[in-house]
Amino acid sequence: MTIITGGAGFIGSNLAAALAERGEEVVICDRLGRGDKWRNLAKHLITGFVAPQELPGWLSARAGSVKTVIHMGAISATTETDADLITDTNIKFSTLLWDWCTAHQVPLVYASSAATYGDGAQGFSDDNDPAALAALRPLNAYGWSKLAFDRFVVDQVRRGRRRPPQWAGLKFFNAYGPNEYHKGEMMSVVAKNHTIAASGGRVHLFKSHRPDYADGGQLRDFVYVRDCVDVVLWLLDHPAVNGIFNVGSGQARSFADLMAALYRAVGRAPAIDYIDMPEPLRARYQYFTQADLGRLRDAGYTAPMTGLEEGVSDYVHRFLSQPDPYR
Repeated sequence: MTIITGGAGFIGSNLAAALAERGEEVVICDRLGRGDKWRNLAKHLITGFVAPQELPGWLSARAGSVKTVIHMGAISATTETDADLITDTNIKFSTLLWDWCTAHQVPLVYASSAATYGDGAQGFSDDNDPAALAALRPLNAYGWSKLAFDRFVVDQVRRGRRRPPQWAGLKFFNAYGPNEYHKGEMMSVVAKNHTIAASGGRVHLFKSHRPDYADGGQLRDFVYVRDCVDVVLWLLDHPAVNGIFNVGSGQARSFADLMAALYRAVGRAPAIDYIDMPEPLRARYQYFTQADLGRLRDAGYTAPMTGLEEGVSDYVHRFLSQPDPYR
C-alpha cells in the first residue's frame, strides 16, 4: 500500500485520487476536522485512515506492507508564526519518516517548497549542492522549515549514510486546482475569485510597492496541480531517480495575467481593482518566482507543463463551475 501524509489536503488528495484510479491501495494520514475537507476524498476508494499522532505505531505494525511513503503533510501557511509547531510538524515528523523509510527500505517522496528560495536573490535553481542550499534565505518560518529538511536530507546522502532506496523532494511553486477549497486564505486567487468573476464582479489584487513592478505585474510560477501529480507518479515509476527537484510551469506570469485567464474562462471582461498590500506582508513578499526545470528534465521527465490559460480554463470548466467541484 501507499501511505500519503496530508492525503486529505490539496496536492495530497489529488495524488490519492490518481493512485486510486491506478488501482493502488491508498492509506491517508491526515486530520479532517469539522469542515468539508472530507469531500476531497469522497469520490475514491481509500484503504485506510490514520491520525498523524498514531502514524509511528501504525508504521511499526505494518512494516512489511507499505510500498511507498508520500509525505505531503505540513504546516503550510506562510503566515504561521509558531516556530515550535512548525519545527515539530515540518522538520521532526519529516525526519521520523526519513529514518523509518531508511530502516525499512521504503521509497520516500516528500513536499519541499519554492518558499525555500526566499526573495529569489539566489535564483530558482534546484541545485542539490550543500553550499547552494546553505545560501538560500527563506522569508518565513515555513520556508525555513522546508529548507532545513532539504539540507538534512542532502547532508545524509553526502555523508554516505543509509537512505531510502528512492528519495525525492519536490519544490512546488504556486499550485492551483481542484480540492484546495478548505485552505481559506491560502487558496489560489483563482479559487478565491471565481464566483466574483463569474457573476461579473470586480476582483481585488495587491498594488505593487516596488517601482520596477506595475500593479498586478508581480510575477509567479503558477503550476496546475495536475502537473504536480504527474511528476510524483513519474517518480514512482522511475525508482532510480533521486534528488530535490523544482515542480512548476517553468514560466513566470503576472497576477493580472492570471485574472485575465479567469475572466476569459467565465466569459467576462476583466475587472480588477488594486488595493494596498498589508504592511506586515510587504517585507516578506515575493515579486518574482520561476522554476528552473533543468534538473527535472535532465532526470528524464519530458511531459509538457500545462500553460496558464489552459490550466485555468480546465479548472473553471471541469471543477469550479460544476455543482460538485471536487476531484
